[in-house]
Amino acid sequence: MRRLLLALLALSAPIALAHDEKGECAHPSRAEASAASSRLKPGEVLLRGAPLPKDGKAVPLAKVLAAPKDGQMVLVEGVIRRACQQMGCWMELAPAGGGDGVRVTFKDYGFFVPTDSAGAQARVAGTLQISTLTPEQVAHLRAEGAQVKKDGREIQLVATGVELRRL
Repeated sequence: MRRLLLALLALSAPIALAHDEKGECAHPSRAEASAASSRLKPGEVLLRGAPLPKDGKAVPLAKVLAAPKDGQMVLVEGVIRRACQQMGCWMELAPAGGGDGVRVTFKDYGFFVPTDSAGAQARVAGTLQISTLTPEQVAHLRAEGAQVKKDGREIQLVATGVELRRL
């Protein structure tokens, strides 16, 4: 029984360590990463994480970003500008008409999105988090393809559930 528990713990470690509280990554191998996210095909709807509220009406992302509140729970929709190319452990969501976006991470890194998600439409439920990243975190995220402000200030959306759709 103890061996089984240790084996399960060892297998879950790469996913559990994908990012820590400071936003730093410890990406698994490319083989593990590709197993963590699948490709999003045209016309397909992909659900990740907790189900989105059935009766909830999504608020435009631009409206939420006009007056963000730390800890605010939201259901927003937008277009994925880019996603982490290592394993899909974050994505940038922007309003359909362009403008400022938000970096979306996934609660407890319990799920990921396909690395080819850029251009897909998304509905996201989660909590806004306003923070300032360290210079090291900024450099790390930029190396993964993220656009981060020079001063490291960002509005992050910690998603509990995501619905992706590619037209």
